[in-house]
Amino acid sequence: MIRRLLIANRGEIACRIMRSCRRLGLQSIAVYSDADHRARHVRQADEAVRIGPAPARESYLDLGAVIDAAKRTRADAIHPGYGFLSENAAFAEACGTAGIAFVGPTAAIRAMGLKHEAKAIVSAAGVPVVPGYMGEDQTAARLAREAGRVGYPLLVKAVAGGGGKGMRVVRHEAGLQEAIAGARGEAESGFGDGRLMLERLLERPRHIEVQVFGDASGGCLHLFERECSVQRRYQKIIEESPSPFIDAATRAAMTQAAVRAAQAVGYVNAGTVEFIVGADGAFYFMEMNTRLQVEHPVTESVTGLDLVEWQLRIAAGERLPLAQEEVRQRGHAIEARLYSEDPRRGFLPSVGTVQRFAHPPEDPHWRVDAGIEDGDDVSVHYDPMIAKVIASGSDRAEALARLARALDRSAIFGVASNLPLLRAIARHPRFAAGDVDTGFVDRELAALTQESPPAPETLLLAAALALEGFAGARGASPWSAADGWRMGGAVPAAIGLRSSSFLRLRARRGRHGIEVDSGSACLTGTVAATGAGRYQVDAGAGRRELELIRHGDRLLVVGEQSEEITLAGAWPHERGAEDADAHPSSPLPGRVVDLRVQAGDAVAKGDVMAVVEGMKMQHAIRAGRAGRVSQVLVRVGEQVEAEAVLFDIDSA
Repeated sequence: MIRRLLIANRGEIACRIMRSCRRLGLQSIAVYSDADHRARHVRQADEAVRIGPAPARESYLDLGAVIDAAKRTRADAIHPGYGFLSENAAFAEACGTAGIAFVGPTAAIRAMGLKHEAKAIVSAAGVPVVPGYMGEDQTAARLAREAGRVGYPLLVKAVAGGGGKGMRVVRHEAGLQEAIAGARGEAESGFGDGRLMLERLLERPRHIEVQVFGDASGGCLHLFERECSVQRRYQKIIEESPSPFIDAATRAAMTQAAVRAAQAVGYVNAGTVEFIVGADGAFYFMEMNTRLQVEHPVTESVTGLDLVEWQLRIAAGERLPLAQEEVRQRGHAIEARLYSEDPRRGFLPSVGTVQRFAHPPEDPHWRVDAGIEDGDDVSVHYDPMIAKVIASGSDRAEALARLARALDRSAIFGVASNLPLLRAIARHPRFAAGDVDTGFVDRELAALTQESPPAPETLLLAAALALEGFAGARGASPWSAADGWRMGGAVPAAIGLRSSSFLRLRARRGRHGIEVDSGSACLTGTVAATGAGRYQVDAGAGRRELELIRHGDRLLVVGEQSEEITLAGAWPHERGAEDADAHPSSPLPGRVVDLRVQAGDAVAKGDVMAVVEGMKMQHAIRAGRAGRVSQVLVRVGEQVEAEAVLFDIDSA
């Protein structure tokens, strides 16, 4: 029996597991690093114990430290969550040696842990696999020969790990060696295993996975499928169940294949069998994730089951709670992953303090699994996912409408986030039609991140708020109010608004309301507060009710959709593009893992000059223009901050 559960993870998954613990009457024990001592999962746990310094390798990935923490706190079991040690066979075995139950599979982790070996196992069980090369010979010459046999385009993939790390698309032979070097370096850093495999690339595929469960008595079943095709950098950002693409016959064939794959390794506890699906509906095994998945809430929403509770019961030696024919799928659910990152800058992670996370209150159709609260930090040491939002409905249209509305009424202040991108995806006609594949976000990124000019109602509301700020800036005395008042009428105040671009406005309170001049157009309208955070705005073309979520000078204005803008200084200093091109900088905090140039070297625009590793990813630093390197300002192994200049380039 499990009474005390140690959770060997952090963030939203640790908080999610604690919710099941509270419902089941179990004691939850959190572990934390020096970077996490004030984190939300630590505050919510019944007990917490430090396991090491901030770097994951010295804390969350330190097998001995986690086992020692479990012994010191007298834990009956360890739940690894996902990531970190969740798919580490040595860790699962060490738990057994220490007499501590491991909430997850044991032998199956080793059997399915390497993609090439997993494919051989499931292929023998009659599950279709994508053609490729999975051999032990990892020499450049052998990989080049096998790439020619497999044919281009192809994927270079790490045999270990997952989440899109250690993966590169190669469309032509000329790009093969660079892809091999990049994938191998990322795999060695992320998984400690630089072995690679090659796989034929299916153009415009869909990513569909099946949730499976097994028990120690040999029972095995599926909990239907999830569609995970909306991705960035091979990592999922929106998942849903059921898939809007597959028909009943394909669903039956795919779920049966998933169960066969699990049975082939005597699978126990929760796992996910992932398939890649071609436009013709043919599906192929990709890999098996021997753990709970980030997107498990969509399965919970459509089945009404608590998957963490199932995990704990099976880890305690119980049989599966239901038979296959008793598992029912009802309605539709969609999950969106909220990351601290900037889609307009290649999805670079954003670190700092989340000053405020605003979202609608949860209800039976809307749920937030968050790893942060107001004032919490997003650290450079860990994955930048900070929350998941899940909406459900009787059908896909209803679930999607609820998701879109909830995302519109949510805001993150303090760090950049992908919320605007998620809002745009939720309202995209192709996504609404279910017509997407794994390349959807890449192809549509420019359109998905392009912001329209603020609506007239938004401009009027922002101008009214800015004028209120000017009026109250110097106290209550009318003689000290900086509102531009004159006997002949108010002089317009200069206002800056920043969204995707910068707007310079002149605004004043006139005889007929707020008057705004943007240089290209003039607006006149009225703004009236109607309640807490609500305004009625009349812009001449009609009356609109707007909701305002505000944090300092940052505004989220919610009407039919939502718009994020910032009140700013009217005439900010802007660095010229030429100046930036001459001084390549690091896009995020991280460690310099490779330097490819030295002072005096000539570079062409686009040449890779260095590689910086941060937030579990490697980022190439490229020359912004042609020229000669005059200074190299960093060394290999050096930690650098975001925007730190790494090189100086003189004109060619």
